[in-house]
Amino acid sequence: MIPLREKIGYALGDAASGGITWKIMSIAFPMFFTHVFGLTFADAAALMLAARIFDVFTDPLMGSIADRTKTRWGTYRPWLIFGSIPFGLIFALLLFTPDLGMTGKRIWAYSLYLLMMAVYTAVNVPYGSLLGVMTTDDDEKNQFSAFRMVGAYAMGFITLFAFPYLQKLVGGTEQQQYAVLGAFFGLLAAVMTLTCGLLTKERHKPIIAEKFSFKQFADLFRNKPWVYMTSIAFCTNFFNGFRYAVVAYMFTYCVGGDVSVGRFIINYTAFMAFSEVTCMIFGALSPVYTRMIGSKRMAFVWASIICCLFSVCYFFIPMDASYIWLMVAVSVLASIGVGLYSPLLWSMYADVSDYATEKNGTSSTGLIFSSGTMAQKFGGAISGSLIALLLGAAGLVSHTDMTTGETIVIITDEASVRTMVWALFSLFPASIAAIMSLLAYKFPLKK
Repeated sequence: MIPLREKIGYALGDAASGGITWKIMSIAFPMFFTHVFGLTFADAAALMLAARIFDVFTDPLMGSIADRTKTRWGTYRPWLIFGSIPFGLIFALLLFTPDLGMTGKRIWAYSLYLLMMAVYTAVNVPYGSLLGVMTTDDDEKNQFSAFRMVGAYAMGFITLFAFPYLQKLVGGTEQQQYAVLGAFFGLLAAVMTLTCGLLTKERHKPIIAEKFSFKQFADLFRNKPWVYMTSIAFCTNFFNGFRYAVVAYMFTYCVGGDVSVGRFIINYTAFMAFSEVTCMIFGALSPVYTRMIGSKRMAFVWASIICCLFSVCYFFIPMDASYIWLMVAVSVLASIGVGLYSPLLWSMYADVSDYATEKNGTSSTGLIFSSGTMAQKFGGAISGSLIALLLGAAGLVSHTDMTTGETIVIITDEASVRTMVWALFSLFPASIAAIMSLLAYKFPLKK
């Protein structure tokens, strides 16, 4: 029987990467880079896309390296233990706005963002791969996955809900607020990652991977379950990517800014915090839900359909702050599906890893889990870049004032921009969820 403290320790790993760093990068970075840091929409789109193209190479490479790591701390745990400090430090620096010219700012943003992606990969890929060596019991894998998702979404809720209040507490300019909060959340993420590495245990030594060769990568594309699973992982973050990256623009251009309900402030981070707590609750219920449905595959299908239906419903809500609680309610209902399928994603990847080990006779756990991380990040990047490009096409234009260095945002067609923003939060994610449900239905492993 695996002790509860180890499951909590494992949850802290995704609380740090998924609940803090990735959540802030997904929801706050688009607005931060274009409205606070001083990049144009085109710069921000290019930055996120370049980072994910970078990930296409670094994620599988990291998975292959992790599979071949042999230390007294284990195969995957040392990457969390020794990667925790640079993980938190680089994240903190990324939210700092240097007093440089436009060229200097671009260099700072591109360099640190790429470096952050590399360190995120070096920590998160081994973290995901841990699931394959902590237990071989299928129910235990589902439990670890559920703890992981609860940790990520619980911390995501705390981060997003607290963000506007912490900004007010810090005071000063927005640049100062983001710098202080970057340091605070960076330190917290580092401590959580280190704790995860220290509390978890690798009980089952992975089958030693063969000497590095490109055959391993070719084997992936001959692995039909992997192809389906990676396509599904791409869609999951494509779905979330649209919603999280566009919500700040939705509050700015459709709702009219922060909404005050008594003493309660609902801004774009607090709005998504409701979805986070929903995902946390239903992520915890996912193992029970999966047993009721009878298979992971069909459980994923029905969860995706929930996401699709309520995302379509959101499009028909009036763009008015007086409907804020209806917006929250429908967004929460869509998030039920996200909460239910999120633990299944990594549990199904563990099944793909077991299948590959049986078929090929060598371990590729790190490589397979790294492809899941890569697919998710790539989905988030494509959605983030598309948002910037589509908003530009709809009439949201930005340029940098060469005298002050400030970003000037101009709306050439307000109705078009508002409709595009609304569709990016609803219809675009709905179409992705529909594709995701079809891919899950066709998934070859029938566990």
